[in-house]
Amino acid sequence: MPVDSSQAASKDPYVESAQQDASPAQKVKEIQSIISSAKTCMFTTKTQDGTLHSRAMAPASKEAPFVFEFLANAESGKFDEMEHDKKVNISVYDSSSTNWISVAGKASITADESRIKEVWNPAVSAWFGDLGDGTHTGQPGDPRIQLIKVEPYEIRYWYMTRTQVGQLVDIAFSAVTGQTANPGVLRTLSKSELDQVKSSA
Repeated sequence: MPVDSSQAASKDPYVESAQQDASPAQKVKEIQSIISSAKTCMFTTKTQDGTLHSRAMAPASKEAPFVFEFLANAESGKFDEMEHDKKVNISVYDSSSTNWISVAGKASITADESRIKEVWNPAVSAWFGDLGDGTHTGQPGDPRIQLIKVEPYEIRYWYMTRTQVGQLVDIAFSAVTGQTANPGVLRTLSKSELDQVKSSA
């Protein structure tokens, strides 16, 4: 017999209590705080047979969460995977706070040299190397260097509302008493909310 969705939800009291809404502007602020602290993302693409591949990447700009940009080598397998399926996921985890983000978005690729120069960081060249042929220099203008842009259509995240000590106390107390731990909030930021905040900025 199918389980009513309301009954199913009640069997996960943690999620039920942690899901707390907020204004779009507050959500953006919390997400930016998590990204700023964690600095590195896991970028996930899908192969033609459905296998998921993830790799660590550092955002190239400060535009998140409105758009996520990454400088990457066009010769790598992730470009073939994005050509097959432009739907990608970006996840961020901050071990110091246990805050996390999961971004569902659509990827696009550009070789726009002017934009690449705008977000360029000299340290990036270390990941490309100078092949010594005058073309593949590991600098802007190198045909291998392209910009991945991911436009989010949904961002789910968890944001702590207590200190680390407070979290431990809450979890320990809940484990002993049978209550549900509630050290943070779960929120979802939709594409329409992102557009709303961006248009009002």
